[in-house]
Amino acid sequence: MKEDAKKGKGALYGVLKKEILTMVRRPGSDLDEAQLAEEFSVSRTPLREVFRQLAGEGYVELRENRGARISDMSHTTLRDFFLTAPMIYGAVMRLAARNARPDQIDDLKATQELFKDALRTGASEDRALSNNRFHEITGDMADNIYLKPSFKRLLIDHARIGMTFYQPQDTHMEENLTAASSQHDAIITAIENRDEASAAQLATDHWNLSKNQIELFVMPNQLDIPLGSPSLKAARG
Repeated sequence: MKEDAKKGKGALYGVLKKEILTMVRRPGSDLDEAQLAEEFSVSRTPLREVFRQLAGEGYVELRENRGARISDMSHTTLRDFFLTAPMIYGAVMRLAARNARPDQIDDLKATQELFKDALRTGASEDRALSNNRFHEITGDMADNIYLKPSFKRLLIDHARIGMTFYQPQDTHMEENLTAASSQHDAIITAIENRDEASAAQLATDHWNLSKNQIELFVMPNQLDIPLGSPSLKAARG
């Protein structure tokens, strides 16, 4: 019985994480405890343990007397995302080149192959998940207690923005994905060579590639407006 409960708890965590990253569960939506407990054959105690774990990682928000809900994405969170992403990506990649272990590099290479497979099949969900995993590994490589929580939260919204706004049928998008894959390969090489400067520069290049695509769909005229600008306030309405 304990083994079954453990399996149910692990399955619940994995499914919720995947469904949040791929936008099956929408930002800000509530989680139905009774429905999830029945579906995964777990009691309320392990279910709430999963909720707490996901909350600690940034996937859900816990509200007193109101239950759990999927972490929201608002104009404010998107604005913060664009401001902080390049700084955090650069720091993580630099530290990854310094601290990566051989087994982590092997894991990174294997995940890159999954990303390439997803590009060949055109499966947007698999692409988002393998790309997310690739960057999660670099965060583990960085091995920094201050950066890791922020980086994990950043990756959640990066995956969700990608699922929301990327258009796989767009030729320009396909070109960007091919370029992103090549940059992944270069990142692996830089990390293997312990080349911190190159890893940091590749992080900037990789971010700019994503940013340019996202700008086509997310507030394209407002991304470079300074915080507090009247134009930004007006745009938010």
